Amino acid sequence: MMNDLTQGSEGRNIFRFAVPMLVGHMFQQLYTFVDQIIVGRFLGKEALASVGASFPVIFTLIALIIGIATGGTIVISQFFGAKKFTKVKRAIDTIFIIMGISAVLMTVVGITFSEQIFRLMNLPEELMPTANAYFTIYVSGLVVFFGYNGVASVLRGLGDSVTPLYFMILATFLNIGLDLLFIVKLGWGIEGAALATIIAQGTAFIVAVIYLNSNHELIKFNIREFSFDYEIFKQTLRIGLPTGLQHTFVALGMMALMGIVNGFGTDVVAAYTAAGRLDSLAIIPSMVFSQALSTFVGQNIGAGKIERVRRGLSRTLLMASAVAVGITVLIVIFKYPLMGLFTQDQTVINIGGEYLTIVTAFYLLFTGMFVFSGVMRGAGDTIVPMFLTLFSLWIIRIPVAVFLSQETVEIFGFTIKGIGMGESGIWWSIPAGWGIGMILTIIYYRTGKWKTKTVVKAKVEPATVTR
Repeated sequence: MMNDLTQGSEGRNIFRFAVPMLVGHMFQQLYTFVDQIIVGRFLGKEALASVGASFPVIFTLIALIIGIATGGTIVISQFFGAKKFTKVKRAIDTIFIIMGISAVLMTVVGITFSEQIFRLMNLPEELMPTANAYFTIYVSGLVVFFGYNGVASVLRGLGDSVTPLYFMILATFLNIGLDLLFIVKLGWGIEGAALATIIAQGTAFIVAVIYLNSNHELIKFNIREFSFDYEIFKQTLRIGLPTGLQHTFVALGMMALMGIVNGFGTDVVAAYTAAGRLDSLAIIPSMVFSQALSTFVGQNIGAGKIERVRRGLSRTLLMASAVAVGITVLIVIFKYPLMGLFTQDQTVINIGGEYLTIVTAFYLLFTGMFVFSGVMRGAGDTIVPMFLTLFSLWIIRIPVAVFLSQETVEIFGFTIKGIGMGESGIWWSIPAGWGIGMILTIIYYRTGKWKTKTVVKAKVEPATVTR
């Protein structure tokens, strides 16, 4: 089901498009959420910490390609908004080819260098065997992971956020069932958790391909008939590469942050894993509204309707902010019972509760940053958001985390006295990065320069300061 987002109520269009994506992302997070609950409850806090240490590395491997796929979504949405359906088909083929080749390359890199990466991250030695085992099996399934995400990206570019939801629901319930079978019933340990995820994602991808080949007029998944369009590839790369690099540097920042966390021992790593999973679940609505806004902006800029873009932004800010406030209240009230889902270790629960108290209070900052960035991505302007992300992460968050958490800090051979707050200093660095990122993103949005970066050169208003 393709949706034309260039007509009708802006807020209603974005809301209706976002809700299936939101449910889909929630299900996507749900199976990693349940993964970690089962791992923490049945295999212990060491296994929980090992899974948590693996995720920044996995995200680093897939971030660049997922960002490029985002660029493909924007290209497709703009061609679709301009009713250039031949180019839509060529863009779809090109994206599938990119995703397939990239999946193979990332799998080889991940398996080859896994142990070296974990040692670079200062992972506690007692976690090395389980973390390496989980990670190696997980990355072996990147081909099906990229395949499913390629299908989902294409469908969203066409305005269809409902169909990917069905595939994700299938994967989620299958993953949970296989977790219980492999870990609880068969006793396969942490390897069983990784294998369950691969099988679930692979099944969702296969079902998605069968559905598309049987029911969709624009998408036919047939490798032998794929055609690569170099011009569309360049457009996709121009838009998607900055986003991909942005995601990659965010992922590297997560690895750096995990490296700091690892220095505080297994209890803190386990708490950060569980609290971070709750945190990831909580920020999904803001990310989804931003993605929905990007597709909305892409179609409306392709159709030359810049006023709808402004109205869409204001409606999205209201909706996403309301959800962020509600989530903040719920997590602050129920933080300890939520942490108790993952572990019964009281030390881990208390550390995780402190993380949630500090970080959730600033979800509005994250929401503002992501929603404004969604406008720029939809317009095809992804380079500036990339640099803003790099600044807020590497110039603000990581240095602040080190300075606040450590007693002393070594910089270029000089020893500087830190604040010495321990792990809580790391938690405070997260909203610090969000706050600076939001301010810089809003400032750039108001320059109006993002209007000049479109793929489809429809007649739009000149770049002026947006009030």
